Amino acid sequence: MPMNVTYHGPQDLPAVIPVFPLPGALLLPRGHMPLNIFEPRYLAMVDHALREHRLIGMIQPDEAHPSLEGKPHLYNLGCVGRMTQFAESGDGRYLIQLTGVARFHVNEELAIDSPFRQCRVTYLFEDDFVARKGEEDVDRASLLKALTAFLKANKLKADWQGIESAPNEALVNALAMMSPYGVAEKQALLEAADLKTRAEILVALTEMELAKKNTEGETPLQ
Repeated sequence: MPMNVTYHGPQDLPAVIPVFPLPGALLLPRGHMPLNIFEPRYLAMVDHALREHRLIGMIQPDEAHPSLEGKPHLYNLGCVGRMTQFAESGDGRYLIQLTGVARFHVNEELAIDSPFRQCRVTYLFEDDFVARKGEEDVDRASLLKALTAFLKANKLKADWQGIESAPNEALVNALAMMSPYGVAEKQALLEAADLKTRAEILVALTEMELAKKNTEGETPLQ
């Protein structure tokens, strides 16, 4: 597989990809996710991806449905990422970084003799291949207001110079990926139809979290 591949649309991606079920792990197009790989089945998955196309699909287990044959049920929607960094740790682990490419819908899981899971997928979101699509529709002021309140309530600091210089897509997706919310909330952020909707969900989740803190007797924000 050549280096520095650019994907222009669904036609550039394979129909079958290995998938890595990981609760709470949210990958979005052009987002970066570092991973520490140590389980034998996922070491085999990385080896497979390196031989084939350097692509791995990140997807969350859906705990609302029962497991099948010891395998957790998967959500229908995930995001495929390309391995853009790879290193061997020297103690049997791989340290990799995935860069998000596009979201996918699981059509079926393949019944194959493989230590890792593979799925036949469809890439439904054409806009995922267009960088910074819909940035002008994001209410940046509301997003930064919610972020400021969250940081203050949790006594956290942030790199405001980096935040203020970040384009809307990078800001929204980075905040969504690093947000402390649960599996269902992360899935809602993944499934948002566009960047504007994802930002609105992120603001709503943050406001609900802040309201919960206040009702539990935390110090009010103002």
